[in-house]
Amino acid sequence: MAIEIVNPGLASSVQDRGRPGYYSVGIPPSGAVDLYSALAANLLVGNEDGAAVIEAAYMGPELRFTEPALVAVTGARMPVLVDGRPAPQWESFRVAAGDVLSFGYLEQGARIYIAVAGCVDVPSVLGSRSTYTLGGFGGFEGRALRAGDVLPVGTGGGRPGLVVPEHLRPALSRELDLRVMIGLYDHRLTPAGLASLLDTTWTLTPVADRIGFRYTGGTLEWEERVQPFGAGSDPSNIVDAGYPLGSIQVPGGVEPIILHRDAVSGGGYAMVATVISADLDIVGQSAPGTRTRFRPVSMEQALDARAAAATRVRHLRTALTPPQPS
Repeated sequence: MAIEIVNPGLASSVQDRGRPGYYSVGIPPSGAVDLYSALAANLLVGNEDGAAVIEAAYMGPELRFTEPALVAVTGARMPVLVDGRPAPQWESFRVAAGDVLSFGYLEQGARIYIAVAGCVDVPSVLGSRSTYTLGGFGGFEGRALRAGDVLPVGTGGGRPGLVVPEHLRPALSRELDLRVMIGLYDHRLTPAGLASLLDTTWTLTPVADRIGFRYTGGTLEWEERVQPFGAGSDPSNIVDAGYPLGSIQVPGGVEPIILHRDAVSGGGYAMVATVISADLDIVGQSAPGTRTRFRPVSMEQALDARAAAATRVRHLRTALTPPQPS
């Protein structure tokens, strides 16, 4: 079986849960920007957690199926169509051979996830099928999808009619509070600069992709110093350091950037805070114009949030586990 790409939409690529373990040699984890929605799509069609899906940002693709298939679409709110007829989101459904899956205009959120029973069966690179376009590997030929591409699909099971309950679907909002851990280089900001970072309502710019999300709305003040040897002239420059996933940089003190799944692993900008892991999916579903506040939390609060996220995943699994025949 195969999926023919009639129209790739915008920035559509093959992603899975990523390739951890290579950040130390400059290879980011990649993987779905919204891991929860990608997992939900796979569970709906009976795939393993790490199965490859199609991620599309802002504009959905058009896909033609060469054989009957079981499909699920999760993530951002975007009308789903099969040969022009409405189909459900957050629910598994069947398509027939020759059917074309397409999408209406984005309504809320930013990214959709399309799972097919059997998994998009592209080669695994360093233990993952995720596309890393900057490196030119993974996914389908190491790049975003194009019209005319044909994606192979493995054999899968699953059944139609599984539904993710409303309370287990992400809240998609244009007003966000993102929880952050302050540091490692917050000491480079003046007290007024740090207060500005946390008190400003920042607006997401159109520069929002798998590498980073750039915000506007205020300015930050840096402590004056003579830059050490090896640091650049920008007041936010440091001697190179590693970048945690979700770290926030503010080049020039003007526009904070949250680094995401395809970001480089290190460089010369100060990291003034880091978005906690439990909120990275929320960042991934932010569309340009989203108003965002950074809310500082303690390590204990961050760990509690991670535990709560894990509990939510367990509830999702329970909700999507088909009843055993008696």
